[in-house]
Amino acid sequence: MSKKHPIIAVTGSSGAGAEPVMTAFTHLFWRQKVKPVVVQGDGFHRYNREEMKAAVALAASRGHALTHYGPEGNLLEKLEATFREYGESGSGEHRQYLHCTADASQYHQDPGTFTPWESFPKETDLLFYQGLHGGFVSPELDIARHVDLLIGVTPIVNLEWIQKINRDACERGYSREAIMHSILERMPDYVNHITPQFSRTHINFQRVPVVDTSNPFIARDVPNLDESFMVIRFRSPKGVDFPYLQRMIKDSFMSRPNAIVLPAGKAMLAMEIIFLPMLDELMKKRHG
Repeated sequence: MSKKHPIIAVTGSSGAGAEPVMTAFTHLFWRQKVKPVVVQGDGFHRYNREEMKAAVALAASRGHALTHYGPEGNLLEKLEATFREYGESGSGEHRQYLHCTADASQYHQDPGTFTPWESFPKETDLLFYQGLHGGFVSPELDIARHVDLLIGVTPIVNLEWIQKINRDACERGYSREAIMHSILERMPDYVNHITPQFSRTHINFQRVPVVDTSNPFIARDVPNLDESFMVIRFRSPKGVDFPYLQRMIKDSFMSRPNAIVLPAGKAMLAMEIIFLPMLDELMKKRHG
């Protein structure tokens, strides 16, 4: 952690639906005149698409699975070094993974490749990370310790799968069979490396649908926000003004001393209300 160069990390698995959190922070950064450097976790994958296919096949021939959820599929040492360097000096470097043709065409590259590594812009106020491993900890690495505000996005697992299937089929052109195979292949790494991070987060956002999602592999539509509740869990309720949140967010209620539940359609409003004082506190420490 660093008062001078703070880090905010949003962590969640593929298909978790972190976009509302990113949008809420984009609004706050603009309103509060905060200049972030945005780092995408996909840029720290170890292999491009073709290399990953070869590495997965080799791992399978040796009797184990290689996935983007586990450390073997990522440059987690470089990610931790990047967080450390930014906290110490406000510098570092990142790259982008180009998922689809639309992204790749902007760089005149093929989908499934990386842009070149490039240095962070000078004089940024904070680092904003979104990816799979913002709260990762192992015997060799501790990425979470560098993060000032760690946020988890973790819908119930059937909804997460529905969102992933819908996104990967519609936006990335994968078949449902390939997506289901990917989900099954990733399960051990999901259990061992993704879910433990949500016990380290400062805040978790968990969307819970109130429609039938019992078979996510045949669902035709992603449950919308009006068909869901959002459970927001704070690791420490100290300093959180829950009565104020309940007054500001219609139909919200407390389910536990550290958790508030609200209609998911109000989630964006709730995020901006919750994150604003936290962002202001980080900036106050930075300039103090």
